[in-house]
Order: sequence, then C-alpha cells, then structure tokens
Amino acid sequence: MNGLEQFRLDGKVALVTGAVYGIGFAIAQALAGAGAKIAFNCLDAETRDKAVADYKAVGIDAVGYVADVTKEEEIIPMIKDIEEKLGGVDILVNNAGIIKRIPMVEMAAEEFRQVIDIDLVGPFIMAKAVIPSMIKKGHGKIINICSMMSELGRETVSAYAAAKGGLKMLTRNIASEYGEYNIQCNGIGPGYIATPQTAPLRTEGHPFNSFIIAKTPAARWGTPEDLQGPAVFLASEASDFINGHVLYVDGGILAYIGKQP
Repeated sequence: MNGLEQFRLDGKVALVTGAVYGIGFAIAQALAGAGAKIAFNCLDAETRDKAVADYKAVGIDAVGYVADVTKEEEIIPMIKDIEEKLGGVDILVNNAGIIKRIPMVEMAAEEFRQVIDIDLVGPFIMAKAVIPSMIKKGHGKIINICSMMSELGRETVSAYAAAKGGLKMLTRNIASEYGEYNIQCNGIGPGYIATPQTAPLRTEGHPFNSFIIAKTPAARWGTPEDLQGPAVFLASEASDFINGHVLYVDGGILAYIGKQP
C-alpha cells in the first residue's frame, strides 16, 4: 500500500470519547470520511440521542453510548458491545475532557481531582480497556487529545496542565510498553480552537482574543477542521512508525516567542 491509500480507514472501528460536538465530532467525522465505523460515548441519553441525529445529518451512522470514562464498570460493557456490534476497536481517540479555570490557591482538592480523573485517569481506563483486543488483532491506534498545556503553564489551569502533562507521558509510556504489538499511541495537542466554549473569548476587542492572535504566527484561532487531517494521519497506516509523539496543531504558538513590544 502506498500513496493516499495508506490514509484509508476502511473497515476500521473508531471509538472517539465525548465526541458529541466540537473537536471530538470533527475528528469522528474525518475518521468516518476515511472509511471508519464510528462509536462514541457521553454522559446522558439525551445528549447521546441528539449526537446520533447530528451524525446522521452528515451521513454517518454512529453508535452512541452512555458511559463515563472514569468508571471501568461502565466502560468494560461498552467495549464489549462495540465488539459485538461493530468489531473490536482499532482506533481509540481519548477526546473527553474538562477544564476548570480557578486560581490554584482557590481551587478545592476535590476540583483538582475531578480534572485529573477525567483528563488523565479516563484515558488510562479507556486505553486499558481496548489494548487487549488490539494485541489480539496485531494492530491498534490510540490518539490522546493533549494540549499546549502538556508543555506550558498558565494562570488558573493548574489541574488541567497537570493532567495534560501527565497525558503526554502516558502517551509515551503506552508507546513504550505496547509498541512491540504494533500498537501506536500518539497525541494531538490543539492550540486555541474556535469552538462554542471559546466563543465568548473570541469577540472583537476582547483582550484574550487579541492576545491569542498576537501570539500565533498564523494570526488566527484554529478550527476543529484543522485537527481532522492530523487525526486521520495518526489513525492510519501512514503513521505506523510514529509512536509516543505529540503532534501540536497550534498555528506555531509553541515555536514563537512573540513580537517585541
């Protein structure tokens, strides 16, 4: 296989956690466009049903589940059902996550633990659940949605930065431990992406909007679509010799010191 054929995902089963809108939905849509069958999870039936309808509206017959990534007792039966309905998971995208913007000295330990639990323990549970079948199949792709906060710190995001830094190292360790089974575990580190959650920050004249545009060589916010190509690449045979890597899709922020005042 060569050329564009190695980017095809025909017959593959992709599970994208929390893929009900935004980045997760865009990635799932791209994987489906490359030929993959899509499964996703979320926390309630109403959200699941709306997302299934949204997928159907763009021509994707996605299978949705109500399951919490932090609870093994919910994840294990979900993985089993996916195997029965679609086949074993070939591609796992650990997209589900939260952020709490609270100054560290004002943050309760329980709030810190919640972010760590969802953003770091969740990907551990998910990867642990799918790796055995990937070993049996002789191949597998795990994509962890990391962050620039896997590399940088910033005010009010101590828990998020700690979780995403840990996720970067979990990515490397999965690659180290299971690479011999032809399992590749890589990360995508989005920059600042235009999603419904960031809409209030992107209004004309907002100081944070101006800050991000000034700090980004591309001079714009990213879009969920900017993550689609990297996701297909890391999910496909084109990346079979790439392992333990975090691909930062940030418009160049991490490479840029910023303009002189």
